Amino acid sequence: MPAGIDPNVPSVARMYDYYLGGKDNFAADREAAEKIIALGREVGGDAREIARENRGFLRRAVRLLARSGIGQFIDIGAGLPTQENVHQVAERHIADPRVVYVDNDPVVLNHARALLADNRTTIAVSGDLREPKAIFDDPAVRAHIDFTRPFAVLMVAVLHFVSDDEEAARIVDQVRERLVPGSHLVLTHAYQGTRDEAAVSCGKQVYSGTSAGGVATRDLSHLESYFAGLDLLKPGIVPVQAWRPEVPWDVPVDFTGFGILGAVGCVI
Repeated sequence: MPAGIDPNVPSVARMYDYYLGGKDNFAADREAAEKIIALGREVGGDAREIARENRGFLRRAVRLLARSGIGQFIDIGAGLPTQENVHQVAERHIADPRVVYVDNDPVVLNHARALLADNRTTIAVSGDLREPKAIFDDPAVRAHIDFTRPFAVLMVAVLHFVSDDEEAARIVDQVRERLVPGSHLVLTHAYQGTRDEAAVSCGKQVYSGTSAGGVATRDLSHLESYFAGLDLLKPGIVPVQAWRPEVPWDVPVDFTGFGILGAVGCVI
């Protein structure tokens, strides 16, 4: 057990691991995750499927960027290593990608460092989403990433754990300030839509008891503001399963139900 870990307090990283079928979680994580899964069933959703769709978005976004020549990635709030991690996807399409995983969960960092022990182009560092300046100024990050060249910052299913709207906006503003021309912001975020108010309220209550302290759903206008000044790659901000799907997508895009929206923006 890493120092500073209370197995009785659910961790959003370990809950996400459970949604994806992983085994790196404790009883408290599984209990909280099952509550979210049950709430999803009540409204016709599936937390596990949403997590898989979000992971699929990450894989497709990294593949697209690597194929377009982006060779540097900073994954903030990386979570526990699972299949199709950023460095694994990028390595299939570009030689020696430079990847930095950032998280503040000791369990995540332990697993990531063990996974990367023999990988010279990918590192894991301790960092807090709420302090992006400290992440960019971390000596290990600055030694690994050339900030004069284009890079991608990934904030995948993590910003919604910052409950305060102004703080969330400040975080993204500070990230955008560091992006040089040709760089990309990859972001996904929970949205509530116009339905399921009671279930979403119950879900927020569950997450209030986790290490994150809460979760926020935000509407499309909030997500649009996060990409201010960036050129959105097509198809723009859409549910993650509708963002450049690997199979033909013939289902109308629905913004009314609960889910996760995602987009990729580029600095021109």
